[in-house]
Amino acid sequence: MDVTAGTRVVLLACGSFNPITNMHLRMFELARDHLEESGYQVVKGIISPVGDGYKKKGLIEVRHRLEMARLASENSWITVDSWEGLQTEWLETAKVVRHYYNELVASDKNNDEVDTVKYGKKRRIEDNYNAPSPSQNRDGTRLMLLCGADVLESFGVPNLWKHEDIEEIVCLGLVCITRTGSEPLKFIHQSDILWKHRKNIHIVQEWVTNEISATHIRRALRRGRSVRYLLPDAVLNYVHEHKLYSEESEQKNTGVVLAPLQRYTGASSS
Repeated sequence: MDVTAGTRVVLLACGSFNPITNMHLRMFELARDHLEESGYQVVKGIISPVGDGYKKKGLIEVRHRLEMARLASENSWITVDSWEGLQTEWLETAKVVRHYYNELVASDKNNDEVDTVKYGKKRRIEDNYNAPSPSQNRDGTRLMLLCGADVLESFGVPNLWKHEDIEEIVCLGLVCITRTGSEPLKFIHQSDILWKHRKNIHIVQEWVTNEISATHIRRALRRGRSVRYLLPDAVLNYVHEHKLYSEESEQKNTGVVLAPLQRYTGASSS
């Protein structure tokens, strides 16, 4: 018997979404096709924008990024959740994954249905997290982190991720969308942690290559160039209405050390 047959999956995408692009949405579609061809049943996607405490250069306020993500995903099977973004400090991705995993476990126990995560509802961080394990919730809904190959390869960047966090994430499940020039299978082979949990990592090949990046979009916007058809129209209208992504906004957090590096190395901003 195929253990994946009919297993329900919720896809979680974390990131800056600065701004959200058509390719961010495309990742969800690619992942759903791949997983359903493998016997899973994808029931929902969640977009979880990182909070302002991440301190990434050019990162605009989370209230704008949340609203753009909501506009982009309106009337789709993808929802937006503000829990991570509204925390006062940056949260490790493993804690975010753990939060949604615990929600799914609680929901499955209560009514065997996937909990609908409401946009704009701020939740507090639990005092004591329950770290997931492969044996937990095996018969219930699975949570998988959805990411691009660049995120997978960032696992190898010193002081950006804790080893135990990487293991916790891939232990649950990871769906990685390839990009031009990436070699995720080679990277998995070179990493003992990823190799150990390789059966939980789904590599999805994107054959229609499109190198849309939020960085390139912000640059075009600063220069007054058109980005139509790279963003959903509702997002583009929001950007213009609120005059987002200027020379000034791109300098935000300049000289500030990225939150993970501050936390794991003790580095301070200049």
